[in-house]
Amino acid sequence: VYIRKLSLKIPPPSEKDWLKEDEEDFFLQDPDRKWDALPQPVRMINKLVMLVFENAMEIIERREMLREAEKLKVQPTKFFPTAEFQVTGRANCLAVSGKHVFVGLSMGLAAFNVSDCKEVSAWDDIKTEICAIHASDLGTEHHVLLAVDEMGLVWLFCFQKENFLLIKILNEVEDISKRRTCVEGTVSPGGDYAGILLQGNTKAWLEIYRLPKDSWLKEMEKNSGASAGLACREKQSSWTSAEIFLLQEPPVFANKADTKMSLPVLLLKVKPPKPVTGSSFKTPLDALKKVDGGSMLGLGYHHLIKESQWQQQEAIFHRTYWEYLEAEGERESKEEIPRHATFHFLLPTPILQVRPEMKEQPDVPAGITVHWDGSHNLCFYILNPLKEKVDSDPQPDVVWPCAAPIACSAVSSCSRYLALACEDATITIWDKHLGYPLSVTAILQERVIRSIHFL
Repeated sequence: VYIRKLSLKIPPPSEKDWLKEDEEDFFLQDPDRKWDALPQPVRMINKLVMLVFENAMEIIERREMLREAEKLKVQPTKFFPTAEFQVTGRANCLAVSGKHVFVGLSMGLAAFNVSDCKEVSAWDDIKTEICAIHASDLGTEHHVLLAVDEMGLVWLFCFQKENFLLIKILNEVEDISKRRTCVEGTVSPGGDYAGILLQGNTKAWLEIYRLPKDSWLKEMEKNSGASAGLACREKQSSWTSAEIFLLQEPPVFANKADTKMSLPVLLLKVKPPKPVTGSSFKTPLDALKKVDGGSMLGLGYHHLIKESQWQQQEAIFHRTYWEYLEAEGERESKEEIPRHATFHFLLPTPILQVRPEMKEQPDVPAGITVHWDGSHNLCFYILNPLKEKVDSDPQPDVVWPCAAPIACSAVSSCSRYLALACEDATITIWDKHLGYPLSVTAILQERVIRSIHFL
């Protein structure tokens, strides 16, 4: 009897017996079509087509899942417009004041009633495009309007009894090369003050005007009475004449050249803060004397750091972080002058009190708050309507330094709470009556806050 010495084993396959990639699924193919395989270029195209179909099916399934999940969510209530304003041309902006809606058009202004949405007046004398408009109610159906056109000119209007009355173009100059365009403008609640931010070729500044609204109300009532008397005399003369004349409506005040109104008064001309440079003080006593002389503390100007120390610090910084500076592009050593500012009108508070010679009115703004782009300081300026001479370079009455440059700000409707958002993504809510922060919120890193509002 022959006995095998070695155990029975399955012999390992040789390389020539290995299955090819295209033949791995040979057992799924039809035996009759075993030799009908597609040639290589066609097989590659077939794989690509199948891959496209598979990706398309995945996208379809994902969209179906999202659609099903959207159906499970609570759908918001849809509101449809109840009325429509019919305007001539293109509507660029609008403002609401009292019972009227003022619309800035591609050719002038238009006023509508809120109740019936009908146009009550229009102004298109200059054929200019209005890009921004602000309005405030003066009471007794009188309104003040601040409109900015496409050329950056600021038009100041009064609206009385369905008539536009042009007061003045605030930044109009005879020499066009010296014209300064308006970047932003607003009117304080109640129409006591107006502020416009102007920009030139190399500089920018903020102008605050006092609006003589009491004089305007008297002058407009006087003009309306004179117009009514003139219309009555024309009517009586037409009765006595043999000819019949059709009496027309009184012309719009903005078209009348003989209408004279009191002009706004320029109170403040706030310029951007100067960059902090090396100190010229030799001793701390010299800096204290400068502060005692009435200079505001908090802007960072009165320090004892020499110019050589600034240069040494900058050299150390460049030597330490030269790799990052070369990758991102070396920054300019000189600081650019800020070109944009954010400002708000503030009501009287314990921190921002009016002058002793002024009578405090709770509904009239007592000051403004201003912060320029890239600045750490929030500056407060007190408004003095009794001042006859304009202050071209005023010093702030109160300064609040912040840890990071201020990105944006907002003031509540009651003017008590102030929200500051800095570039380090922190939001601070201040109580201006008490003078301390109510809350500080830090947003996630790598976030930039563009705007902030109170609800």
